[in-house]
Amino acid sequence: MKKNIKWYIFLHIIIAIFSASGICSKLASGYDPLTKNWIFFYGIVICILGFYAIAWQQVLKHLPLIATYANKAVTTIWGMIWGATLFAEKITVQRVIGALIVIVGVYLVVAGDEENVEKVQDKEGNENA
Repeated sequence: MKKNIKWYIFLHIIIAIFSASGICSKLASGYDPLTKNWIFFYGIVICILGFYAIAWQQVLKHLPLIATYANKAVTTIWGMIWGATLFAEKITVQRVIGALIVIVGVYLVVAGDEENVEKVQDKEGNENA
């Protein structure tokens, strides 16, 4: 896990960037389709999604798919943060509880996956000895 910490940090950075596409989508929805502002905001969405697709593939080279995909659930938390800071949406107790459930779930999946990887590596090491 410690050797992969930089990749988990990078993963969460790209997840935060990915969640910004929702901001741009929401801003674009305030304009009529095919106007200059609408095209601008949806152009940003396309750029963000292109960056995310490339960065996601790089992360998958270094982290297990199940752990990587489980961490994607953190997008919910970023959405709540962006909503509160940029759109004055309220953070309710129910939303905080939901965010905590997401965090615990991500931790359990990642911790369980790391244990399985270590067991497989130990088993392969013993078979080769």
